[in-house]
Amino acid sequence: MGIVAGYCVPHPPLIIPGCGRGQERGILATVDAYHEVAKRIADHAPDTIIVTSPHAPAYADAFAICGTDWLNGDFAQWNAPEEMLSYQTDDLAIQRVIDLAANAGVPVSSPAWRGAAMDHATFIPLWFVNQYYSDFKVVVLGLSGLDNEAHLSVGRALAQTMRDLGRKAVFIASGDMSHKLKDDGPYGFNEDGPKFDTLVCEIFKRNQLELLAGIDDGMCEGAAECGLRSFIMLAGALENLPHSGELLSYEGPFGVGYAVAAFEVD
Repeated sequence: MGIVAGYCVPHPPLIIPGCGRGQERGILATVDAYHEVAKRIADHAPDTIIVTSPHAPAYADAFAICGTDWLNGDFAQWNAPEEMLSYQTDDLAIQRVIDLAANAGVPVSSPAWRGAAMDHATFIPLWFVNQYYSDFKVVVLGLSGLDNEAHLSVGRALAQTMRDLGRKAVFIASGDMSHKLKDDGPYGFNEDGPKFDTLVCEIFKRNQLELLAGIDDGMCEGAAECGLRSFIMLAGALENLPHSGELLSYEGPFGVGYAVAAFEVD
């Protein structure tokens, strides 16, 4: 038991049909890859799904982890109030992660969650999973302003927790790529945007997640990415687990990069 797979996925709200109302057809490669990931997760039938999200509560000096009994969310903010999800949290795993991270000198706090609802970067991947499988608990964390080594450490704590508790677990690292791909996109263009996305996609293709933590900070800032630290946490979790890796899709027609990558533990 332990982590059996990890997936990097984006979180464009319009990918949910009730929100996109047809716009999702503009990113069909991403939609198809998302369904492929969800089917794989259903085949794994995990006890616990870990989600790391750039839009969960975040702090400069600590990681927030959802410690409430249930994590609930809907898509009302995105004009699809009929889309709702509710999952029980894995309370034993949450406390174990907090303890192991503390032993590594990294603060992870459940009170820091402050009762927040499920954010869209968590909701979207779980919405896809829910189309095929729903018999699982969740462990959901935000990112932090701490360095890459701290994010790797939390990933390691998540992996050790699942091993220690005998959980079959899947790790979903939610994160978009660059937001600076097109002049007419919502955030404009920066030459670091395509460079960043090309580099990360190559890392995914080559299954070299250990290289993520070494990406230049200046490039990351220029690219205006939001997923790297989430992917780095996955890298920490898979660090000592033999695994395959593949890039299932990449596209950025709206000016934001969307990559879907799969890492299956051997």
